[in-house]
Amino acid sequence: MTSKQLLFNSVLQENFSPQERASQAWLVILGFVILTVACYFTGAAAMLRLVFPATAFLVGLFLYFRHPLLYIGFTWWIWFLTPLVARLIDYRVGWDPIRQILIAPYLVVFVTIGTFLRYLPGSIRQGGLPFLLGFIGVFYGFLVGLIYNAPVPVARGLLDWLSPIIFAFHLYTNWRDYPSYRDHIQRTFLWCVLILGTYGLYQFVVAPEWDRYWLIQSKMSTSSGSPEPFGMRVWSTLHSVGPFGSVMQAGLLLLFTRTGFLIFPASSVGYLSFLLAQARTNWGGWVLGVILILGSVKAKIQMRLITIILVMTICVIPLTTIEPISQVVASRFESFSNLENDTSFKDRSGSYDRNLSIALSNGLGNGLGNIWKVNEKTGQIEVFVIDSGVLDMFFTLGWFGAIPYLGGLILLIVTVSQYSEGRFDSFVSAARAIGITSCAQLIISSGMLSVAGMILWGFLAMAMAAHKYYQHQGIK
Repeated sequence: MTSKQLLFNSVLQENFSPQERASQAWLVILGFVILTVACYFTGAAAMLRLVFPATAFLVGLFLYFRHPLLYIGFTWWIWFLTPLVARLIDYRVGWDPIRQILIAPYLVVFVTIGTFLRYLPGSIRQGGLPFLLGFIGVFYGFLVGLIYNAPVPVARGLLDWLSPIIFAFHLYTNWRDYPSYRDHIQRTFLWCVLILGTYGLYQFVVAPEWDRYWLIQSKMSTSSGSPEPFGMRVWSTLHSVGPFGSVMQAGLLLLFTRTGFLIFPASSVGYLSFLLAQARTNWGGWVLGVILILGSVKAKIQMRLITIILVMTICVIPLTTIEPISQVVASRFESFSNLENDTSFKDRSGSYDRNLSIALSNGLGNGLGNIWKVNEKTGQIEVFVIDSGVLDMFFTLGWFGAIPYLGGLILLIVTVSQYSEGRFDSFVSAARAIGITSCAQLIISSGMLSVAGMILWGFLAMAMAAHKYYQHQGIK
């Protein structure tokens, strides 16, 4: 953190007490919630497609300057809940193929562009190089996209690719406040697992009408299940199964770093909904994350984590024996032993066979926005999903953009892998595990974009912030 930022923070502290700033921040957040609810139930639900993103941006801007800690939590919750708000609005006033309300989380994140532009040059020699490399790769893709693709898809692609980088840099820049940021993120994801897990179970058992409506209109029944009770794959309040799996994987790994009476109820609904999402990639990521955490902490913390895992297992396994939950979970686990006949596995393998050589031979890349195309029949922008972060990088960024972008990610992983603070701070170990497992999943998912990218870049940045904080405190 530079002297200018310290001066700005000191001015806030001199004029407003922490209690006053917190009260103001919560009043603004409450006003945002009341406005959203009022519009929805007073016949102005259609207006929310514009009002919600605009007011979310203004609230994010206010919190960024007046209460930076609550800004972090607000940002995560906007990511978690905006898709549900979009489904509720669609159910009430009709389907919106543009999905314009989903821009809200990106607008809130883009507030941190101020941090990025102001402090990146001075931080390059102090650990900021990975973020600069990532930015260079994305900016190159942006320039190429302006040449080959329409402006609106290019802008949409820029939001997807750049948001995780600038938000992660913002977290890293505030390394002096690492303890409070760590505690706040832990609380945020604890409540996230509890609330999203509970709604996920409700979604699976009841199949709410707004979720069924979205599933039918989006034509995603082949990947997200059938629109009926006990037929859906759980995606809770998120936009689809993949983002939910990424969020829940991170949240469940973070629960190992917390204590308190909410841990076990959150774990019960969290693990059960995580299983019902049937997200095998994230199941594997969770297992790898547990291994990484256990291998990097002291023996005392290892024993505590093993005890927590055993207790959670005892709580969750009986719930998975209830029909039809047991049938859904068992059939998904059985697919691991029969991957050669699994449709999803064959589709991904076929995609690699068809596209890998093409992607690697594309030196310049197709630029940002290449997966967002205008449907000539409807005139609407539609996304073509590429189930591989590796293919997506080379198709979009080409060699000239993928090399710095991948270089930034690799540098981040190599750097955080050398830290020893995880031995006594389990959050560092968990954050590192979340970041590394998210990178490993890029082989079969575009996990560097949207909320998955926020998790990937954000938790690696938190591990870096922790290292710099302890280094400054003289703690090793």
